[in-house]
Parts: sequence; structure tokens; C-alpha cells
Amino acid sequence: MNALVELSSVTKIYGSAADAPPALDAVSLRIPSGEVTAIMGPSGSGKSTLLNLVAGLDRVTRGTVTVDGEEITGLGESALARYRRRKIGLIFQFFNLLDNLTVLDNVLIAAQLAGMPRKAGVERARELLSQLEISGHAASFPARLSGGQRQRVAIARALINRPVLLLADEPTGALDTHSGEQVLDLFRDLNSAGQTIVLVTHDPRLAERYADRIVTLVDGAIARDHVLLEVMG
Repeated sequence: MNALVELSSVTKIYGSAADAPPALDAVSLRIPSGEVTAIMGPSGSGKSTLLNLVAGLDRVTRGTVTVDGEEITGLGESALARYRRRKIGLIFQFFNLLDNLTVLDNVLIAAQLAGMPRKAGVERARELLSQLEISGHAASFPARLSGGQRQRVAIARALINRPVLLLADEPTGALDTHSGEQVLDLFRDLNSAGQTIVLVTHDPRLAERYADRIVTLVDGAIARDHVLLEVMG
């Protein structure tokens, strides 16, 4: 199967000191389309760095990153921004919603940046809010929502441009256990519909329950790459 995401000998070093340890050290990884891959490891192991490199939010020191057949390593900032708008959906631990905008307008931001006509954007946003069971909050402001509801808004925003790849960095870290499991149930439903997801999590129980594969990083290198035979219900 062709890889949707391919990292080839990727090294990332922050700072200019000659003896600076690499955040990622010659990592090679292939992620096929339609897979849920969980990235695990202790604090400082390189999990978020890997996600940021795939998202084009940071640049490799050495090696190449290819997503959906496009090598992004040498792209300029404008091209990287277009790449993110067209191909990547990003979900963060603390939601990153704008408190002065309604739920609907928060979801519409990514569509507007991508140049989607407003009518089409509103239709797509309402479709997603309905799918994620928060359509009744379209006119609400984020401060009035629970953590689980805010994360659903963030998921809708990430999905509005129909990205080929969904990247989630500790998406349940700010949620209680029940809300976190509800969010991951949504991810599983999205994956069943064909969405490829790369998920950073510190919780091995959730990774084993919801992922097809667990990649464990230690000190910037892959310590284990484990394909789960069956995702538990």
C-alpha cells in the first residue's frame, strides 16, 4: 500500500549549538492511507516535533517529509500555508478557539482562509456541527461550552476543508475521561469513513483501544512500531 505520509531519515535539531541533542534523530516512518496511528513516548521524546514537521509548522534539519505525494521539505512559507489549508486538519489539546467568535464562525475560519465561498462554507460547517452533535450551539460562544463541546468545535474546524490527513496533538489532554472517550469515539467514526489520523497521546490505554498502530518514540528515535491486530470496541 502506498504511504500517505513518509518520513525519510528525518532529523530535527533546535538551536545552533554543535552539541545540541536532536529532537528527532534520523526517523523513518511510513503511514498508509486510512490508518489511525498513535504516537507515544515520554515528555521530550519528539512526539509533537514529529507532528509539527508533518504539518509543515516546523522544518527538518535533515531528511525529507512527503505527504500525499508532495514533498514538503523545501516548500516556502506561502506554499506551506497552502499545503496546510488543502491537506491538513490540526487539532490541539487546548482547542485554540477564538472566544470573540461564535461556534459557527470559529469553524468557518479555515474555509475562509482556503477561499471557500461563504455559502458553501456555512453549509459545510452546519453539516459538520450536525454530524458532531453540536448544531444547537452554532450561535454560542466557546466560553459557554464544555471542554468536550469545544473540542468538537475544533474537530469541525479541522475537517471543514476535507483534509487528507488529520493531526491531533493530545486532543483529550484537557478533557475528563468521559469527554475524552467521546472525542476518540468520534475519531473512530471518522476513520471508519476513511479519514487518516495521526494522534499524539500519553495514554496507552486509549492508544490501544482506538489506534491501528502505536509508534513509540524515545529520545527522538523510534523505539517500537507496533501494529495492533484488532482495535478493541
